[in-house]
Amino acid sequence: MSLFDRKAKTAFANRRAVLGGVALIASSLVLAGCQVRPLYGVKTVTFSQDGQEIETSVQQQLAAIDVTVADIGGNGLARVNQYLRNELLFNLRRGGDGLPSQYTLKVLVNKVESEVGVEELADVPSAYNLTLNASFVLSEAVSDKTLYTGRSFASASYDFSSQRFANLRAERNAEDRAAKVVAADIQARLAGYFAGKI
Repeated sequence: MSLFDRKAKTAFANRRAVLGGVALIASSLVLAGCQVRPLYGVKTVTFSQDGQEIETSVQQQLAAIDVTVADIGGNGLARVNQYLRNELLFNLRRGGDGLPSQYTLKVLVNKVESEVGVEELADVPSAYNLTLNASFVLSEAVSDKTLYTGRSFASASYDFSSQRFANLRAERNAEDRAAKVVAADIQARLAGYFAGKI
């Protein structure tokens, strides 16, 4: 090994150290602008409402939402609508009592089923895929001013057999699973909306 090889390796190591330092400083400057905080943290924010100053949090805002769920076109989804409403209320209020209603959440639900499998030699479906589509609107309870709108969907599949009761139970189970996912998604979106206002 010659003397020139040693200098080249040392210069390369110094260059790497300088570039690493520059990358570290650049990343710290970029991250300095980030505000990472827990979504359901205990930190409260002061809002001005009717000339009074009140402190509130994301969880309190969610607990003050009144929920209405209806199906599009009267597709006979009364059971699914009730299940979705119950899941939303439980998620928004975290199993506790709700606060006085400040917001209204209106959810419209549509269900689509499609065959995903066919029984061999019988030409009958062996499985179905069920999709729940939900459109929702969050508005102020007093003024009915629209604050936030969105859509959510979830799919669940179930097996189809020659037993009617088993098919009914499997379909209801798939509806409940899809409604649970839709409720969790809507709740997360609303929490993100209120956190963004803070």
